[in-house]
Formats: sequence, structure tokens, C-alpha cells
Amino acid sequence: MNKAILWGLAGLAATLAAASAEARDLNGAGGTAIYPVIAKWSDAYKKETGIAVNYQAIGSGGGIKQITEKTVDFANSDKPLTPDDLKKINVAQFPAVVISITPVVNLDGVKPGELTISGPVLADIYLGKISQWDDPALKALNPGVKLPHQAITTVHRSDGSGTTFNFTNYLGKVSPEWQQKVGADVSVDWPNGVGGKGNAGVANYVHQVKGSIGYVEYAYVMENHLAYTNMTNKAGKTVAPSMDAFTAAAANADFSKVEDFYLILTDQPGEKSWPITAATYMLMRKDYPADQNQPVLTFLDWCMKHGQQQASALGYVPLPAPVVKQIEAAWAKTFKGEDGKPLWTAQR
Repeated sequence: MNKAILWGLAGLAATLAAASAEARDLNGAGGTAIYPVIAKWSDAYKKETGIAVNYQAIGSGGGIKQITEKTVDFANSDKPLTPDDLKKINVAQFPAVVISITPVVNLDGVKPGELTISGPVLADIYLGKISQWDDPALKALNPGVKLPHQAITTVHRSDGSGTTFNFTNYLGKVSPEWQQKVGADVSVDWPNGVGGKGNAGVANYVHQVKGSIGYVEYAYVMENHLAYTNMTNKAGKTVAPSMDAFTAAAANADFSKVEDFYLILTDQPGEKSWPITAATYMLMRKDYPADQNQPVLTFLDWCMKHGQQQASALGYVPLPAPVVKQIEAAWAKTFKGEDGKPLWTAQR
């Protein structure tokens, strides 16, 4: 082998080594609802690029706190931030997938999908007004189900949670009493029950406590083999948690008519719609340097372009192509390099 070839190979090796040295791992934190799929994405992305994405599933409230304090490269929240709140902390948000929140129960003899629950009844259970499983309101919804005379233990999130925000937002829409007494937020003053940290904590409590009811993102239902309930939706139809029902609800999302992608998707119309759905959002700082935001955009673009099959397999609803284009247009407008040019273009 001649010297020219040797020098060429040496130069190539040096270039690759430099590129490898420049590629740094990414750190994110936030909602637990998205964790099952972001773990899959991170694993596949590292195999493809060598870049690790370390994500702390600490709840939406924790993610918002960390991106506000500039301790992570990106964050996630199931609660959308208002345009005013985003301006205050100099952060941009955009949806990643649509999640679906599902009531789960632990009742002897009751299998997944055998129990039906309505929004008003669910609110009364969490208010403590319905405290036994054989309450007349539950028996009326489930005439063919043998319900035990057993105390109901409600399970909720103990951490700041976007899943809780959407769950309580839904309860407030179907129950004026809930809206007046409790309201909706990432943390609320629960009238009763026990708290678990993260979706995993709620799933674990429901799995262990007989007579319990909780709420989790649908991926945790499948992952933990929990007994889910059917629900009566806004149209008065009984629907099971399924991709068809989640997609029907998500079809009402029109991000083109809102500022900063701010949209709440609970209690959507439609005979097939699942009642408790939500967009889950990625949060990025506008004031981070280009070399910090660019790798995050590359990863999130990869997720939207190459990770949707994994999302669907776990029960998340992927974003349609027009919404992806809206997101990319927002990236081009929001994130600029030192030269003032967009960090991201549709041609990337």
C-alpha cells in the first residue's frame, strides 16, 4: 500500500474519531406516560448513531422544572404550557405522540374490558361519593357483572403529573362538582386514596391492592397486564381502549388553529372516540446554543420519521404527516444559529 493511501486512511480515521468525539449523549426528563416508547426510541437511536439518550421519567412537573433550570437538553410534559408560560421561561413546545389515559381496576373475577365506567361515575368515585363496588350507579352501568360489596381504594399520582392534569381536566368537564371542589392541574388536593410515583407507581399499587382503581397511560396497561375498563364517551357510546378509539379522538386535533401547539384533547366528540386522550409535548429551550439544540432536533426528527411503528405497537397514536410538517416549520422559525439561519430545514 502506497503512502498516499496510508495518509488518506489516516485522515479518514481522524475525521471519524473527531466526529465521534463531538457526538455527545443527550439528557432529557419529564413525563412517565411517554417513557415506554422513548426507551425504545433511545435504544434504537443509540444502535444506529452511537448517541445515548438518557431520559429520567420523573413526571411532567419535574420535566418542566428541569428545563426551566437548564439542567437537561430537552424535557417532556403531558400538560401543554400556555403561550404566556412558554414566554416566561423562554421554552418552545411541540407534540410528540398522542397518549391515552385508561382507568384500571383490581377486582376478583373481573377481567380486562368486563367493567364499564362513565365519566360522572368516575368523578364520584374519586370524590368519595361512590365508595363501594356494588354501588347502584356502577351496577346500572354493568348489569351483567357480579360486583362485590367491597370498599373502593382510589389510586392517584403522588408526583407532579401531566397524566394527572389530563385525568382531572376530563373529570372537571364531566362533573361540575369535581371542577368546583378539586379542579385540574399536575398536582391536586385529592379527596381520598393513595398516591403512587409515576405511571409505574400507580400501576404497581393497582396490581397489589384488591378493590383499587387507578389511571395510567395505556402502554402501562399492556406492560403490566392490568384489568382496564371500558368507558362511556361524550357521544354516550361505550368504547374499549384501542388504537381505533384513540385515533378517533386524536383525529379532532387541529394544531394549525392554535398558538404554540397548545391543545387539550380530553372529552372529544365522536361515537368511536376514547374520552381521555392527550398530546404529549417535547420542551426545548430557545436560548440554548446551536450545538446543544441541533442534536436534540436530530433525535426528535428521527423519532417522528423512524419511531412511529414502535409508538403504534405500544398504543400511542403517531402524529400525521401534516402535523410533522407544522413542527418542522416551527423548528425552522424558532431555532437559529449564530448566523441567524435556521438550525433545521425540511431538506435535512
